[in-house]
Amino acid sequence: MTQRVVVIGGDAAGMTVASALRRRLPQEHEVVVLERGSWTSYSACGIPYWISGEVRAPEALVARSVQAHLDNGIDVRMGVDATAIDPVARTVSIRDADDLAYDRLVIATGAEPVRPDIPGIEGAGIHGVQTLDDGQALIDGLAKRPDKVVVVGSGYVGLEIAEACVARGFDTTVIDRSPTPLSIIEPHLGEQVAAAMRKHGIRLLADTGVTGFALDDEGRVSAVNTADESIEADLVVLGLGVTARSALAAGAGLPLGAKGGIVVDEHQRVAGFDDVWAAGDCVVTKDRLTGDLIHVPLGTHANKQGMVAADSIVADVLGSTPRLTFPGVVGTAITKFCALEVSRTGLGERQARDVGFDPVAVSIETTNFAGYMPDPEMMTVVMIADRATRRLLGAQIVGGEDSALRIDVAATALAAGMTIDDIVMLDLAYAPPFSSVWSPIQVAARAAVKALG
Repeated sequence: MTQRVVVIGGDAAGMTVASALRRRLPQEHEVVVLERGSWTSYSACGIPYWISGEVRAPEALVARSVQAHLDNGIDVRMGVDATAIDPVARTVSIRDADDLAYDRLVIATGAEPVRPDIPGIEGAGIHGVQTLDDGQALIDGLAKRPDKVVVVGSGYVGLEIAEACVARGFDTTVIDRSPTPLSIIEPHLGEQVAAAMRKHGIRLLADTGVTGFALDDEGRVSAVNTADESIEADLVVLGLGVTARSALAAGAGLPLGAKGGIVVDEHQRVAGFDDVWAAGDCVVTKDRLTGDLIHVPLGTHANKQGMVAADSIVADVLGSTPRLTFPGVVGTAITKFCALEVSRTGLGERQARDVGFDPVAVSIETTNFAGYMPDPEMMTVVMIADRATRRLLGAQIVGGEDSALRIDVAATALAAGMTIDDIVMLDLAYAPPFSSVWSPIQVAARAAVKALG
């Protein structure tokens, strides 16, 4: 019997699901994608680099066009706004159109920027950055050459947008309620990030909360207010993180978890709803270290979850057994501010203690390659291990060129449940132009071994 799979959302997770289904299901089965925006399969993570000018056009961020998906046999419907889901009748309500029936449904609605309920936040000139349309609106705003730009928040997006503003020569202020930028890393590493920001001319107001936005007579932002001062602003960018875009799921009675993320099983099937799957930035996923369900919006996870969801749906339609599962995450992330690279994985020291571990944390200074080679750059590596089991719990890196991506060694070790002793004995690549004789990750592991005795 012919089946119709409807996918709501046409970016990373949604189009990964749809493409895999179209490849693996017999042609008589329908694959329909509903996308309310203007683009499919694009890199939201690349938007700050488009804003900075490193990426020349939004088309460069598009992995596969709408036409390419249509040519592959996917029924992609653009500019279609799904307004409700009825999981009993198995229908999707669409604005200004008839309801669409489905046999199986995939929710891949992504995430949306946090916009706290504070005075003036809906004013003109206050931007979030999540979609290509958001990016274009921000570029259009910056094209007017505002005198003063204020970025609220110094997480990954806030930091990357601040870098873009510096690259384009804007007078930029960054405000964050945390004592140091990138609060997900250890404070002494955050201080290095703060120093780099100030070195490049950014006014950084740490430990500072925004109380509201002043608007002019035309409703356009003119200042950002804090408890201590009013900061002139012609354009504001919100870098306060995101929450799951899950209003459709909530309205349908689907289970929600952290930051509104939809609760799914290891096959991306929504708990308690046999005909509904969800993937990408709208779901919660398991923290492999703590077992908690957390919201981690990243394109890497969205693509993998899309593969898993498609595999489960194919098995469901064809009456076979799913081959793939999504095991969860260890919290790996990477970014940079100008020449300073930053990465982390696993738990920080305080996080580890809060969830019941007895952590030992070490911090070492080393170079990105052999110190006797020309122009080595410094890097700091933090490593956290569990005192009782000697198991690696987390690692963080701040340093110069070719520093941050070394976090992948620690991320792999975390996924494998390795101890710091195991890490010391890893067979890692070495030659003087690429690394010291002990990899920086192993230098930190040796320090942790010494600290544990």
